[in-house]
Amino acid sequence: MSDHVKIGLIQASNDVHGDEPVELHKEKAIEKHIKLVRDAKEKGAQIICLQEIFYGPYFCSEQNSKWYDAAEEIPNGPTTKLFQELAKELGVVIVLPIYEREGIATYYNTAAVIDADGSYLGKYRKQHIPQVAVGNEGCGFWEKYYFKPGNLGYPVFDTAFAKIGVYICYDRHFPEGARLLGLKGAEIIFNPSATVAGLSEYLWKLEQPAHAVANGYYVGAINRVGVEAPWNMGEFYGQSYLVDPRGNFVSIGSRDQDEVIIGEMNKKLIREVRDTWQFYRDRRPETYEEMTSLLP
Repeated sequence: MSDHVKIGLIQASNDVHGDEPVELHKEKAIEKHIKLVRDAKEKGAQIICLQEIFYGPYFCSEQNSKWYDAAEEIPNGPTTKLFQELAKELGVVIVLPIYEREGIATYYNTAAVIDADGSYLGKYRKQHIPQVAVGNEGCGFWEKYYFKPGNLGYPVFDTAFAKIGVYICYDRHFPEGARLLGLKGAEIIFNPSATVAGLSEYLWKLEQPAHAVANGYYVGAINRVGVEAPWNMGEFYGQSYLVDPRGNFVSIGSRDQDEVIIGEMNKKLIREVRDTWQFYRDRRPETYEEMTSLLP
């Protein structure tokens, strides 16, 4: 396994008006993203991550039960199976964030992880679900209406090219999970997001480089672009990026364009940084017991 791995991050706009049927959203978005995955492969990407719930608008802008129809089982749903075939054809790892239905009517914000041979490795379910995630000018994303908090912990997936972990959007504000992913051996963390300009934009390039430095791994942060009608909640400001364990930006996308962002991770740099900053060695877990208590 090479120490050098090409990473592809896909950011894109949603091209269909929110009043249109769910099926049309999924059809058009999947068609677009298959082309972008192929583009990423042509540019050398070996691990490719798509944006949060990639196959439609970020529908949490409203409370409308029609969007439950966008959910699929994982791994038995058609979208996961389609991208398994694509991963096998191209020989790439794909992190596939979709809306998951478990059983009859339990829903999660989830990312499936597909290896380069097309095999399904597992999934991560978004752990931290805000009551109302504040967007531009105080508008809110009604996430608790659509998602149950994750219940699968913080798995790390040993893929053909690297050991990867997944955090989803709002999870990035919580360093505890980011640390657990590092302790479990992750070399790169992906954070597919749907984040608009406003309250938290200044944190976009602050928190995740900090996770990378504190834990000695790479972070791939993905955000969609554009304004989604009819809600017009604000601008999804793109700027997806790959950051290294020193907190340096390896590559970064535009603010407003559909784009494949390519960057290279170097596993030797991970070892070098961890040998220099022995944060794992110097941890004091026996002093952290209060973190598992409901304080304050």
